[in-house]
Amino acid sequence: MIKFTVTSTKGGVGKTTLTANLGALLADMGLRVLLIDADVQPSLSKYFPLASSSPAAGLTEMIVRGEITPACITPTVYQNLDVVVSDDPEGNLPHWLLNRIDRGFRLRLALQSKAITGSYDCILIDTQGAVGPLQDAAALAADILVSPITPEILSAREFKDGTMELLDRLEPSSAMGATLGPMKAVIYRQDRTIDAKVIAAGIREDFIKLKGRVTVLDTAVPHAKAYKEAATLRLPVHRHERRREGVTPSAYTVMHQLAWELIPSLEGVYADAGSFHRGVL
Repeated sequence: MIKFTVTSTKGGVGKTTLTANLGALLADMGLRVLLIDADVQPSLSKYFPLASSSPAAGLTEMIVRGEITPACITPTVYQNLDVVVSDDPEGNLPHWLLNRIDRGFRLRLALQSKAITGSYDCILIDTQGAVGPLQDAAALAADILVSPITPEILSAREFKDGTMELLDRLEPSSAMGATLGPMKAVIYRQDRTIDAKVIAAGIREDFIKLKGRVTVLDTAVPHAKAYKEAATLRLPVHRHERRREGVTPSAYTVMHQLAWELIPSLEGVYADAGSFHRGVL
């Protein structure tokens, strides 16, 4: 089982869209995928239609119990794709966690629950943009951190500063047995303007200088209306846009390239090929 946490210290950069679409693609590849909405604003919980309109439990029970029970897991209408919904609209969980000495490890331990072990191939955790104990717990639960970054000068600066602060804050947790996974940055919503290309190149150069603490992926997600359309329709974007005319690659192509780069053992496996065999991970 491989665990991804999609995180950023800046809101509105596409974390939820990326989490949902990557999870749905992996599910269509044949992996058993669990999405976890670790944001008190439940955007991921509402991204895809759920098989049950009234989930029995969700994020609150998972965090408070330190365990994921079957009641916490709600199937979506898509095969192989389940979700732990966010059910804390008042934002009480971050305050509850703040008073716990084990706050950084609650989610990490919950992912060792019997309801999870052996039941899923991949877990993707969406996080809130605000710095706090819930974001930290999600980051420390991951094998790999994924962070979308938009190629805008102010966003790029905030990303670099915020990312370095997050790493500096959490890397000492390794001494307590929670190794912080590598961070993979994804250039997100890149348009074809010269400014966007220059800024994207600058982002790559900046992180090359940081001695591997952050790797910028080769795959860039373009600024294309298909991603917004798919969200409105509550469809995985790779299903919504399989082909596209022009030089910008289709969402189907982009999402596959991103999945292959994040999980190299899946390269050559397609969402509709039915060729995935368990054990690849």
